[in-house]
Amino acid sequence: MFRKWLMVASLIGALSVILGAFGAHGLRELLSEKSLGNWNTACTYMMYHALAMLLAAVLIRQQEHVLLHWAARFFVFGVLFFCGSLLLLSVRDLLGHNLNWLGPVTPLGGLLFIAGWCSLALYGFRYRK
Repeated sequence: MFRKWLMVASLIGALSVILGAFGAHGLRELLSEKSLGNWNTACTYMMYHALAMLLAAVLIRQQEHVLLHWAARFFVFGVLFFCGSLLLLSVRDLLGHNLNWLGPVTPLGGLLFIAGWCSLALYGFRYRK
């Protein structure tokens, strides 16, 4: 399972760099300052949680534990919901679609991030060598 989470974390980390560069160079002239700020927030949170998944993967390699797997899952789904919804909301005018229904998805992603961090904390509390 270490290998799976390592690959997922690495791909999400790479995607955050790609999307961040695309925002800085390809979208700068096309998005409002607020939309570009939301795009950057999504990319930043994506990188933070790619690193958190990497931490979970390293810990899983040391000791398989269900809480570590749940932390990684929560981070993946947090990236999908939080970052994905922010990215889509940032470019909704360019896409020409009303994506306002994604507004409530963003906080759900935030709750998933919190659940991931709490899972790591609970693992730390229960950890025994």
